Amino acid sequence: MTAGLKTIIYPVKNLTQAKALFSALLEVEPYADTPYYVGFKDAGQDVGLDPNGHAKGMTGPVPYWHVTDIRSRLAALLAAGAETLEDVHDVGGGRLIASAKDTDGNLIGLLQDTAAE
Repeated sequence: MTAGLKTIIYPVKNLTQAKALFSALLEVEPYADTPYYVGFKDAGQDVGLDPNGHAKGMTGPVPYWHVTDIRSRLAALLAAGAETLEDVHDVGGGRLIASAKDTDGNLIGLLQDTAAE
């Protein structure tokens, strides 16, 4: 089961420049501002900037589906023909993420907040 698309992560090459651009667009300051991730909250959405995204295979923005069981959702995607891009791992605070590539090359992100359970 999903709770919908609530997070989108953009791979960026210049974190400082991207942070300025998204601050201007969203008219908010980031809630997370680290050398490895900058995050904004706007209109119920999380917008993230990942300076290591390209190195992880991100070719563009990745929408993240919020799910209740990330491992079973990833397994279902793989059984349906998707390919693992990033296996399930904890990115801090009990937040698990994973990503896959569908048969057309589209990226699908999965996110589970275990701390909220």
